[in-house]
Amino acid sequence: MTPRVAANLIVGAKGETTWGGTSAGLSFAADRARFHQLRREFQAILIGGNTAHHEPYSKTPLPLVVLTHRPLPDQVAKNPLAQAWALPLAEGISKATSTYGDLLIEAGPALLNEAISQGLITEIYLSISAIPGGENPIDIAQLTERGIEISRQDVDGGLFLHYRLAPSHL
Repeated sequence: MTPRVAANLIVGAKGETTWGGTSAGLSFAADRARFHQLRREFQAILIGGNTAHHEPYSKTPLPLVVLTHRPLPDQVAKNPLAQAWALPLAEGISKATSTYGDLLIEAGPALLNEAISQGLITEIYLSISAIPGGENPIDIAQLTERGIEISRQDVDGGLFLHYRLAPSHL
């Protein structure tokens, strides 16, 4: 059976991916609950170097694969489950799924768009926060144009969307 490769991303009301330099400023209670629930469904997490340098990954419940050519920042290097792989994205995802199984990508817009354009992701979990403002916008329509919406849920603080994408290259 082909492993699941899903992405989880929170964005602001207009597609912003950070608030004050991190995604945490966009998060809300229901999003944090969904975030932890999703992690229970996968065997490993994959992030890119930029995410490793801007988000708090000092502790994770699953193995953490960081695709980067730079040294890990101190906070991530302290995580006993973290490892840096200097691999191209497709090779990193292939190695992670063959090593661990189902993979949850918690990356920023650059890595996420690359993975989608290469057909490496089978699902997208998108939380849209009601919090206005922020930085680093992503085009939500472009992000989801290759997907089929399979669920939409209004929650206190925002909206949850779940898309299925046709897999390839896995």
